[in-house]
Amino acid sequence: MKINDVLRGKGNQVVTISPEATVTELLALLAEHNIGAVVVSPDGSSVAGIVSERDIVRLWNGTPEAGDVRVSAIMTAEVRTCTPDELIDNLMRLMTEHRIRHVPVVVDGALSGLVSIGDVVKSRIGELEFEREQLSNYISS
Repeated sequence: MKINDVLRGKGNQVVTISPEATVTELLALLAEHNIGAVVVSPDGSSVAGIVSERDIVRLWNGTPEAGDVRVSAIMTAEVRTCTPDELIDNLMRLMTEHRIRHVPVVVDGALSGLVSIGDVVKSRIGELEFEREQLSNYISS
């Protein structure tokens, strides 16, 4: 199974935020969309970074005016990305090795989707259920 198969099921919509936005704006965006990470992009297409709940927690732990901090100050600038044609198994390996839960999908330098660990797990469960059903049908016939 490829990443494109996951995107086909969940869609290609990606929530982005400007690097100049504040953490308060970031929190509102995460809550509004009920998500755990946002791609940081100055134009909605390029990937300048990624910021997650973990980044906010690290900041909040000891910063009295954390809400006024710019997203660019807490984002991860070295973003691991993938393409739609890559295998889910490779993405799982990437997420495990680098301890990341969200990976932007990029095509020709432009953002085209975002895959979370939850998307990967859901996809894998679907594959396993299909295999179980096929084996069950084979045994029954």
